[in-house]
Amino acid sequence: MRLSYRLNFYGNEQQERPDLLAAKGGMVARTRGAVKQGQERRAAAMWDDRRIVQLEQLRLHPSSLSIDTRSRGELSCCPVNHTASDPRAKSVAIIPARYASTRLPGKPLLDIAGRPMIIHVVERALSARNVARALVATDDRRVLEAVRGAGFEALMTRGDHASGSDRLAEAAAALEDADVIVNVQGDEPLISPLTIERAIDELINDREAQVVTSCEAITDAADVLSADVVKVVSDSRGRALYFSRSPVPFPRDAVRRHGTLEAALRNEPGLLSLFRKHTGLYAYRRGFLLKYAGWPRSALENAEALEQLRALERGATIRVFETDTPSIGVDTIADLERVRALIFEAEPKS
Repeated sequence: MRLSYRLNFYGNEQQERPDLLAAKGGMVARTRGAVKQGQERRAAAMWDDRRIVQLEQLRLHPSSLSIDTRSRGELSCCPVNHTASDPRAKSVAIIPARYASTRLPGKPLLDIAGRPMIIHVVERALSARNVARALVATDDRRVLEAVRGAGFEALMTRGDHASGSDRLAEAAAALEDADVIVNVQGDEPLISPLTIERAIDELINDREAQVVTSCEAITDAADVLSADVVKVVSDSRGRALYFSRSPVPFPRDAVRRHGTLEAALRNEPGLLSLFRKHTGLYAYRRGFLLKYAGWPRSALENAEALEQLRALERGATIRVFETDTPSIGVDTIADLERVRALIFEAEPKS
């Protein structure tokens, strides 16, 4: 965490007025307490990227102060905007969390390093510098009570939602002051706050996009062949062309040379660079999200079982960016144990 202070003199740069120095000193003293509290509150989300490739150390960015001391002797304080995005846009992270799970019942409350998985996700979302609020949207009172008991926001949603986006929209409908809604997956306790930050920035800076989502490079041929791994193809401007469970793009000539796609990937590993895995973080303009949730399911959505295709079929612009750090979704016991081991390895040892 860091606070930035700038003392700019437009008069004599060698002479500092005692009253201005006192004001600056008092402000530093007052903010140190806030910095310490913020560090303690989010210490659990701090990781060393030199020790774990999948994790990177969180950078917490409280509002920085600029002290502008002009020759007239006036003292003014203003926020320092760390990005080129619109500082007036309010972004809220919503984390849909269903208790029922076919493979991992009670998944949001599974223990990781002494705390429920969903708490790790909330802390990481709050650590993104441009997230104003983070709340969990759940259909189960046990999840609600666990989140609120840890000091975070949660609300109950209907239990009959067909998708996470529907649950997201129900929660977003009550957030009338929000401009951007970020859908953070509740089963990604290692998601980087920097990825969340970038999703918001990409949406705010692209006035044509209604949605922004993330992808990452595929490094394992098994992911290309797996229908459980969603692939995305984009145009030269980073706009989504299609999402599919099939291998897209399909390297036709390489497959003809080797007989099958599996053989082509094995004999020409460079083909992996063609593929990108959709990782499922979304940032929506709130107005679009509410409209999108009301549209009927589309033909391609039903065929692929991918709800984002509903937006593409309607002509929506979805911007896709590639993440700098991969995350790990917890879908199986093996995933859970892997995450537990990574977090245990990263924690400081006494």
